Amino acid sequence: MLLFGNSKYTKSTRCSSMPKILSVGTAIPKYPISQDTAVEFAKELFEESFKDINRLLTVFQNGQIEKRHFAKDVEWFSTPHTFEEKNNIYLEEAVAYGVNAIQACLSNTVTLKSPVQYEEIEAIFYISTTGMSTPSIEARIMNKLPFSPYTKRIPIWGLGCAGGAAGLSRAYEYCLAFPDAKVLVLCVELCSLTFQKNDHSKSNLVGTSLFADGIACVLVAGDGVALDGKQAYPRILGSQSTLMKDSEDVMGWEIKNEGLYVVFSRDIPSIIENWLAPNVKRFLDQQDIRLEEIEHFVFHPGGKKVLEAYKESLGIPDEKLETSMKVLKEYGNMSSATVLYVLKEIMETKAGKGQIGIAGALGPGFSSELLLLNWE
Repeated sequence: MLLFGNSKYTKSTRCSSMPKILSVGTAIPKYPISQDTAVEFAKELFEESFKDINRLLTVFQNGQIEKRHFAKDVEWFSTPHTFEEKNNIYLEEAVAYGVNAIQACLSNTVTLKSPVQYEEIEAIFYISTTGMSTPSIEARIMNKLPFSPYTKRIPIWGLGCAGGAAGLSRAYEYCLAFPDAKVLVLCVELCSLTFQKNDHSKSNLVGTSLFADGIACVLVAGDGVALDGKQAYPRILGSQSTLMKDSEDVMGWEIKNEGLYVVFSRDIPSIIENWLAPNVKRFLDQQDIRLEEIEHFVFHPGGKKVLEAYKESLGIPDEKLETSMKVLKEYGNMSSATVLYVLKEIMETKAGKGQIGIAGALGPGFSSELLLLNWE
C-alpha cells in the first residue's frame, strides 16, 4: 500500500516504481573564510557585550568547522547594511549562483552519461529562507537559462534547515503523480546576508559561528524516465513530515525593520535526543525497515552538537556520520542546502547498488523531514 505524503512501501515492491535522484550540483560562493578569521571578527564585534567573551568564543573552535564560504568578503560585514541593501544583494547573488548550480546538476559527468536539456525539466522547486523575492528566484533564473516557458514553478519559503529534505520529498510526490517527469530542487541559502551587526544576543553569536552560504540543485525523475547513468541511483521509497506542536520558538527568524534576526534555542540538541528517535522509528516501522539495515545516513549537519544528538538518540556509529561531519567542516551550516551537499558526496563516492539510506533534516516549526533511499 502507498500512502501519499507519509508513504509506505513494502520490501517486496521496494524499488519497482519509485522516483529516483539522478544528479546533484553545487555552486560554491567565492569568498572562503577560515574559522580563525571568523573568531577574530566575532571577538571584535561582541567583546563589549559579553564580559566572558573568550569563553563564549570557544563555540567557534568546538563546533569542528574549519572554513565557510560567503557571498561577500569579511570586510563587508564590518559595517551595517540596510534590509533593502542586503535583500537586493540576495536577489542578484541567488540568481547567479542558482544558475551555476543548475548547470552543474544537469551536466554532472560523475552521475550522468550525457547532459540533461533544460527543456526536459517539467517543474522547479525553489527552496530558500534567507531572502525575499516576488517574482521568486526561479522565475528570474528562467530568464537566464532556456527552460520551457511552461515549466511549473513551486517556490517554498520558511522551512529553514529542513528545506532541502522537504524539497526532495515534494519532488518525490510530484514524480509519483507524474512518472514521466524530470524536476529540479534548487536550494539557495545566503545566510551571511541575514547577519545583524548590532544584534548582540547569544543566538546571533552562535549563528555567527555556524552559518554559511550554500547553493545546491538536485535532479529527480519519475519511474517512467529511462535511466541513462554511470552508476546506481538512489530511489526515494517514502517520506515523512513531522511537526512538533507549540515549538515555534526553537528556531527561525524574528522579522524586524532591520531584517531577519536569528532565533536559535540552546535546547536544540536535547530536543533532538528526546524527539528524533521515536520519529525515526515510526517512519522506519512504516517502511518495514530496521535501523540496522541503514548503510547511509544522509543527515543535515546543523552543528557538532546536532550530529552528536543524532548519534546518541539513534545509536549511530561515528563512521556513519563521517560525510555529514566532513561537509560541516568544509562548509558550515548552509541551512537547506547542506543536506544536499551530503547527498552529493555519498552518491558520487560511497553508495553502491542495493544499499539503503535515510535522509533527514530538522528545521523551524520545530519540524523534521525524513526520506528512505535505496540505491538501484
